[in-house]
Amino acid sequence: MKKISAITILLVVLTQLVAAQYAKLYPSNWWTNMHWNKVQILVHGNYDGFNKEKISIQYSGVQLLKITPLDNGKFLTIDLQIAATAKPGDVEIVFNKAGKINKVIWPLNARRVGRGKDFAQGVTSQDLVYLLMPDRFSNGDTTNDRIAGLRDQSLNREKIYDRHGGDLQGVINHLDYLKKLGITTVWMTPVIANDQPNRTEHGYAFTDHYSIEPRIGGAEKYQELSNELHKRGMKLMQDAVYNHVGSKNILFLDQPTKDWFHHWPTYTGSSFKDQPLFDPYGTKSDAKKTSDGWFVPEMPDLNQNNPYVANFLIQHAIWSVENFGVDGWRIDTYIYNDLPFMNRCNKALTDEYPKMTMFGETWVHGTAAQAYFAENNIQTKFKSNLQGVTDFQTLFYGIQPALNQNFGWTEGVNKLYSTLSNDFLYKDANRNCIFLDNHDLTRIFSEVGGDINKLKMGVAWLLTTRGVPQLYYGTEVLMKGEKNPADGNVRLDFPGGWNGDKKNAFTTVGLTNEEIDMQNYVSTLANYRLKTTAITNGGLMQYVPDDGLYIYFRYDANHTVLCAMNTSDKEKEIDFSKYMERTKGFTGAKNIIDGKVLNNKFTIPAKRMWVLELTK
Repeated sequence: MKKISAITILLVVLTQLVAAQYAKLYPSNWWTNMHWNKVQILVHGNYDGFNKEKISIQYSGVQLLKITPLDNGKFLTIDLQIAATAKPGDVEIVFNKAGKINKVIWPLNARRVGRGKDFAQGVTSQDLVYLLMPDRFSNGDTTNDRIAGLRDQSLNREKIYDRHGGDLQGVINHLDYLKKLGITTVWMTPVIANDQPNRTEHGYAFTDHYSIEPRIGGAEKYQELSNELHKRGMKLMQDAVYNHVGSKNILFLDQPTKDWFHHWPTYTGSSFKDQPLFDPYGTKSDAKKTSDGWFVPEMPDLNQNNPYVANFLIQHAIWSVENFGVDGWRIDTYIYNDLPFMNRCNKALTDEYPKMTMFGETWVHGTAAQAYFAENNIQTKFKSNLQGVTDFQTLFYGIQPALNQNFGWTEGVNKLYSTLSNDFLYKDANRNCIFLDNHDLTRIFSEVGGDINKLKMGVAWLLTTRGVPQLYYGTEVLMKGEKNPADGNVRLDFPGGWNGDKKNAFTTVGLTNEEIDMQNYVSTLANYRLKTTAITNGGLMQYVPDDGLYIYFRYDANHTVLCAMNTSDKEKEIDFSKYMERTKGFTGAKNIIDGKVLNNKFTIPAKRMWVLELTK
């Protein structure tokens, strides 16, 4: 890569300052040789009547197709077509206000070096995703803890809803820890600017799509994180929010059109009911409330049926991937978006990046309901093209009851077995993201009552069943937290992420023996998973649970792995002769955790799960 001179950097900065003084452009730049070569620039001027200005562009390969004044006199859109012959450079957009000329530079860049090789590779069942909140993971740069001019100036680690100072440098500092743990992919809660007056620690209320949150390091540090991940053969997943923005978003405070957002006579929140969207007996009014109702009063709901809004969101998604080298996409509050719009957006991303993967948050109840929002085998009027979903069904109606309920005909581990048996509804259930907890749920260690054996069972299941596994930060060192009465309790600081922490999970200083043991347990299974194709991409066969004993296999031509989950209060015998469809030809098994070799008949203790590679 060529070095950029200080003079060049200065010229770019000065150009951006001039542009910022006169008009703001969304997207702020684009690239040559993109599949999305018809770009609609939303332009925000600084005075009412700006939308009547005459505009001209003279740049080889860039054609001005249309100029559209919007409802708000400060806004207009410029539609451009970028030909395959266009070269990288600065596109000069000339604004003519009654003979007074103003020029704004819109950079047309060359695409990322090595595109298709070092990013946009997708996040699949071969990966292990680590979900973290930047503000709560590690403070690597104390100089950005507070940024002058931003509304939220809180900084107090003793208060769960204040900012704590974690940032992207803190994540970068500990990538080697994550890689050693067996993590391949980092998913962070949103990194986009969040200039709300409070509760900015979670990031889900954007205030400027084209700005990365400065208190976590800004765009430069986000790019550095992407580069450092890719250097290590790891991946970056971005959290996308299409449904809503923060109430201090610049496009809400000064709305480009009258219908940029969903407006109601009085405040109307979403019903959060998914059923009206597919109910054959449902009403349009109920469906409208689900989709168009606001998430909370502080998060205005975007109108994706407005074509300008749709283009704005789709282009921002593509811009994010190309600009920062994103590999995968997690989509927040998926079911509350306009679903035909989501199909368009998903397709735009995969058209541009064929290996790009995405899964949507589908916090619903019932496998059929969840499958409706993904690519599925169900005959319905609307067909989703979403590749995968966040699999709340295997959580709520699977692993949680398996760990916490007594065994019964439909209870306990039978629920896990039954839920997985419904995978025939999905086009590819292996694309679903599976998890034990996340930033919105009680932490799994608290969910199982602080029982380490139950937690180990849950982790062993997570790392051996089908799907894309996601581990929530701190699970590996027994972090606890109850969602009620405050969700901030499940978003506490990772131990060792701040100077002066008495307990440091990165170095094991101050950790208890149980915490170190759990950390090693996760690492052993996670790293075994990475090199075992039977688990990452092989078949799954499950047997009907017997008195609390659940047996399933992961297998391919290279390996056969027996996964035995004993949820009962008694030890259980495992005899290969009962599972001959998978054990035929094998004479023993090796326990992945302790390395012990077993014969073809043995007992497993109560409340244990063993991962065993079969041997001949």
